[in-house]
Amino acid sequence: MTASAEARETALIAAQAAADKLATDVSIVDVSERLAITDAFVLASAPSERQVQSIVDEVEERLREHGVKPVRREGVSEARWVLLDFVDVVVHVQHAEERAYYALERLWKDCPVIPFVDRAAPAEAGTAETPAEAPAEGAAPDSGAADPSAR
Repeated sequence: MTASAEARETALIAAQAAADKLATDVSIVDVSERLAITDAFVLASAPSERQVQSIVDEVEERLREHGVKPVRREGVSEARWVLLDFVDVVVHVQHAEERAYYALERLWKDCPVIPFVDRAAPAEAGTAETPAEAPAEGAAPDSGAADPSAR
């Protein structure tokens, strides 16, 4: 069994909300085959308690706009590791130190990852050749260096 379509959509909305508030290492893990209590975890990090809280607020607001409210909130007062339970999706927003220490990805490494691409992020560097890197039209790709084995 994989995460329901509704859980996947909720997780993607939460992940994008976190990314919009500059969360780092945003990922979604499909835990539906391992846990009966939820379908997916959204994991996100921030370098400060203030940013953790900002991310949490944005996730809650964005999901509230879609008619989804958390049934449980944990860790909000400390803002080091905040857990938002939306039943089918559990959002973990962690301070970067907690994220490294607890390493939830390692704990759930056998579970599939639900692909998430930040819509607001610039295109990946290195996906397009710059004019300096592109070979001249009609030239061999490695025409700049002689191949010693060709002698």
